[in-house]
Amino acid sequence: MRKLYFLLVLAISVANAQELALVRKDGRFGYISKSGATAIEPKFKKAKSFSDGLAVAEEAGKWGYLDKKGQWAIKPIYDDASDFNSGHAIVTFKEGKQKRTYYITKKGVEAKSPSSDKLFEFNDGIAMLKSGDKVGFMNAQLKTVVEPKYQIIKEFQGNFARFKNNDLWGILDKSGKVVVEAAYDDIGDYSKGTAWAKRGAALGLVSNGKFIAIEGAQKIWDFNESDLTYAKKNDKIGFINRSGKWVIDPQFDKAKGFAKGLAPVSVGKQWGFIDAKGKFVINPKFNDADVFTEDGLAPVKEKEWGFVNTSGKIAIPTQYGIPIGGLTALITALKGEETGFVNGVVKVKKDKKWGFLKTDGTVLGNQWYENVEYFSN
Repeated sequence: MRKLYFLLVLAISVANAQELALVRKDGRFGYISKSGATAIEPKFKKAKSFSDGLAVAEEAGKWGYLDKKGQWAIKPIYDDASDFNSGHAIVTFKEGKQKRTYYITKKGVEAKSPSSDKLFEFNDGIAMLKSGDKVGFMNAQLKTVVEPKYQIIKEFQGNFARFKNNDLWGILDKSGKVVVEAAYDDIGDYSKGTAWAKRGAALGLVSNGKFIAIEGAQKIWDFNESDLTYAKKNDKIGFINRSGKWVIDPQFDKAKGFAKGLAPVSVGKQWGFIDAKGKFVINPKFNDADVFTEDGLAPVKEKEWGFVNTSGKIAIPTQYGIPIGGLTALITALKGEETGFVNGVVKVKKDKKWGFLKTDGTVLGNQWYENVEYFSN
């Protein structure tokens, strides 16, 4: 009996962990599994990707939440609804002339939250609070962490967020502790104790609480996970380390970050990839390029887009469109969406249809759709 119970719990856990991708076919939204099979038939006029185990969908002009079997976990009774994140979502319910906007739990129950002039969606356990022209934030338990007292708090990147106070910028963490005092005219995202910052006319790094000015620097990009980032000096781009030292002298026209030990850079209009010493490992011969992903492939463009491996060999022919360039790139950036492979698949376009490629270049499920969004749970 215990074994049967364990297997049942395991099956439920696996089902809940299953990632599904939103697809549109014949003007209707549905969902597919990682095998490419249809998990929920495309029958919804409006729907969103799964988030926190549930997906927002519309029926007869009202919004509710689907489970991964395509059943209504929370019935469509709302006039507006946001994605679930950190166990909460924001909904709007109209009754007659009355309209209320509030948080609900995944059981569809209203959740009491701290007072705020506006309700903000949760992101990784944090939601902002607003009082007048000041902001603070609360945690996923709906407890105030920082009372509204700052001018601006940007979205958290990992455990840290940029904040503005008295017209100057600093960094705080999710406990509300200030890790970099608000003493800068501008500041970048905080990674491994380092962020780029501007103080007066000087541009440089804040590292372990100390400001290091980098002479002549015109722009510095965020470090992210790499210990090198790209920076501009004399209208050319090179790479600096977390101590503010130029590791690769400014010599490129454009560049992007290091991943898998390589960074895409351009000389003139041609893109290639360099190593951490600045040596070309993949010669500049592409019209565009983006960073390598965990799957060891990077997008490159000739006439269309394809993918190279770290040896520079074309692993997937350049015959696709990807979410990069123009309006598509803007939407991709706003959504925080990748342009390369994500957990073994990449979103591509061919003949005005969208689908997913696997790392071997085959099309997932051999299916193309009017639109697709990346897998999520």
